[in-house]
Amino acid sequence: MSRQDLPIFELESALVAELVKTPRLILQAPTGSGKSTQVPQILLDRGLLGVGKVVVLQPRRLATRMLAARVAHERGVRLGDEVGYQIRFDRVVSERTRIRFVTEGVLLRQMLGDPGLRGVSAILFDEFHERHLYGDITLARALELQETRRPDLKIVVMSATLDTGRLEKYLAPCATLTSQGRMHPVWMEYLDKPAGDYPVWNLAADELERLVREGREGDALVFMPGAYEINRTVQAVRASSVDCVVMPLHGELPPADQDAAMARYEKRKVVVSTNVAETSLTIDGVRIVIDCGLAKIARFDPYRGINTLLVEKISRASAEQRAGRAGRTAPGMCLRLWTEREHEARAPQELPEIKRLDLAEVVLTLKASGVGDVKKFRWLEPPDSRSLERAETLLEDLGALQIELPMSKEAAARATKPLDARCCSISPLGRRMLAFPVHPRYSRMLLAAHDLGCVPAAARVAALTQGRSVLRRAEGKQMAQEREDILGEKAESDFFILLRALRFAEQNNFNPQRCQQLGIHAGAAREAAQLTEQFLKIARDEKLGAEAKGEPNDESIRRCVLAGFPDHVAMRLDAGTLRCQLVHGRRGVLARESVVQHAPLLVVTEVREISTKDGPTTLLTLASAIEENWLRELFPDGFRETSDVFFDTTARRVIARRESVFRDLVLRSELSEKVAPELAAPLLAAQVVTGTCPLKTWDAAVDQWIVRVNRLREWMPELGIPAIVAADRFALIEQVCYGATSYKEIKERPVWPTVKSWLSAQQQAWLDQFTPERFDLPNGRRAKITYAESGPPVIAARIQDLYGVNEDLRIADRRVSLTIQVLAPNQRPVQITTNLATFWKESYPKLKLELARKYPRHEWR
Repeated sequence: MSRQDLPIFELESALVAELVKTPRLILQAPTGSGKSTQVPQILLDRGLLGVGKVVVLQPRRLATRMLAARVAHERGVRLGDEVGYQIRFDRVVSERTRIRFVTEGVLLRQMLGDPGLRGVSAILFDEFHERHLYGDITLARALELQETRRPDLKIVVMSATLDTGRLEKYLAPCATLTSQGRMHPVWMEYLDKPAGDYPVWNLAADELERLVREGREGDALVFMPGAYEINRTVQAVRASSVDCVVMPLHGELPPADQDAAMARYEKRKVVVSTNVAETSLTIDGVRIVIDCGLAKIARFDPYRGINTLLVEKISRASAEQRAGRAGRTAPGMCLRLWTEREHEARAPQELPEIKRLDLAEVVLTLKASGVGDVKKFRWLEPPDSRSLERAETLLEDLGALQIELPMSKEAAARATKPLDARCCSISPLGRRMLAFPVHPRYSRMLLAAHDLGCVPAAARVAALTQGRSVLRRAEGKQMAQEREDILGEKAESDFFILLRALRFAEQNNFNPQRCQQLGIHAGAAREAAQLTEQFLKIARDEKLGAEAKGEPNDESIRRCVLAGFPDHVAMRLDAGTLRCQLVHGRRGVLARESVVQHAPLLVVTEVREISTKDGPTTLLTLASAIEENWLRELFPDGFRETSDVFFDTTARRVIARRESVFRDLVLRSELSEKVAPELAAPLLAAQVVTGTCPLKTWDAAVDQWIVRVNRLREWMPELGIPAIVAADRFALIEQVCYGATSYKEIKERPVWPTVKSWLSAQQQAWLDQFTPERFDLPNGRRAKITYAESGPPVIAARIQDLYGVNEDLRIADRRVSLTIQVLAPNQRPVQITTNLATFWKESYPKLKLELARKYPRHEWR
């Protein structure tokens, strides 16, 4: 098929016309229609670029390089001349380049150095449906640029599957074009029943063998989630009866191996690929797709601060993209290694990266672009506010953000919540960190290495954290012993073992056989060495002293790691296990293979969740031992000494506690029974009030005395009696407890002296006079008065004790009537009254007859 036969050319005239009218366009076209390779050429050949260039944003590095190579081939030019590409650490462009394929982060960084994007006439956002984080951000920045300084800038958003409704509203005003494409029919097959625990690579090989036996023609494309599954699938297919060429395809392969997977062969070709072949790349000849339905999805947990890369089920939209690869050139078939019922239960779309990834690098980039409040940024979909806060907090920890007025440094130091985005701007250190195309942790680490004179070693450490692990788990005692003899087993950091392994691989020219003897991954070591050179090149460009000057100091390297991971500081909980407490209230377990198992204080660079038979476990890996004084030097604002007191419920005493705290992580705690009286008394009083530590001498009589005080104040306010409210009551108990630190000391302390001291001598005399404890009756008896917080006071008296009392009983200078419970000889009330005259006249005659019969020996008047 020639270029002009591709379906996208059906829209060529409309595409040109719409971009002449309006500089914004949404282009929806199926996979294989030619949009990725032909639209940039159409813009160039039809004169829409003027003297400028078109930049094509791709979400994946592999696709970026391969698409550029294909377009260069179609135009008959050398890659790097008219057509070029730029990805992280690889730039093949020149002054003559008019079509430039780049990964999303590359263009965003270019906008920082050249906010006007001089020389760029158009930006194409390819495969935008994948909703990569930097794609969203770059689109927002491009729209802002177009609306302010560059109204001539053309923006085209392209994809096979798009939520055009949301996007049209976001880009308005814009045009939308849709191509139906020329897809051949694709027959769909599903498994009859779930595969269960059968290895997915074996299942794929078995099904491929079956399809070939049934006469299916054409090359095959098998989707697997990662390099490990791909390698196992390749082995399984090669061990089967299928006569074919089997090629892996993923981003970790060298470019030559990637190109080999795209080439044509005389035999049937089977390509086993990650989701890199799901979009953008078209592999000619594929008529069979076998889809395992899995992909590696990166996620960030904002509640625990853990980045996880998990193998998950793909969405229905991704499954449709994969199936379409079988119908590019002829009718094909797609076998999904799951049931049709399982398919219906899958998510319709993938969750955008903005909703699931760490935002620190993006926030730093936005701050560098002058975005003051990232929450008010022009998000296509706003991220979770907790993710933004966590990103800003980390950047503040790293020193990449600085506080702006009007908030003073003193006010910021007192703040307990993350600082509002409007109070922070990028610091000079943060701008220097942006020069490194890595996470801010690693750029901060490299800058610290400059101050400590160990940039080459820190660059190697950063490189070792970026890709696959250099060391595999030792297989057998012989390998473990040989590894120990050559690499050593004792170190203050897991990185020192990895650095020795990398040095061994370099000294042996990355020989796979020699490396394998020690369990060293030769390919990963080569990648780390290459990545180190890229870091060092950037360091040299930034004048960071990247030249090696003798062997680095081990302590300096560990300090560098700490500089980049202040929120991953951990402390061993006990010597008997590998359990650790981390900052931000997290707990984890140090990996058993770590060489830093005896250090009480450490920093880890990987905090990830794994599944175990006991459930999810937070695993801490790549650890380095650190010293407390390093925390004080590097992060003085995050370090504090605290003193407090608490009531120990077991010892039933007040204990003093002094703690050294980094952020919220307690590094050291000292307990003492020596507590200042003014600190111990309130804690003991609180235990008394709750009933945990009751005072034996604080009885009902004390409570009645307090009620009498309050009622007298109510009934005779002119006396100026001070009330005793709940706070005053607590203060009296606190006074009783003063000078003690334990319950034993206060249990039997007398309370009356303290309680009565609330009133002066005169006030106490008034209390006894106007609200007495007892009331004198004519026969000499003294009836007890019961006071309540509300309502009248009450006395209880036998009828015989009330003979001769014909008027109401009153207290408080006769302002308050007593309620009288009239008791029979058996001490049970037979009448309640406040008016004795009425009682004698109306009620008593009847009661007298009844009670006299029951109690004839008593006097009845």
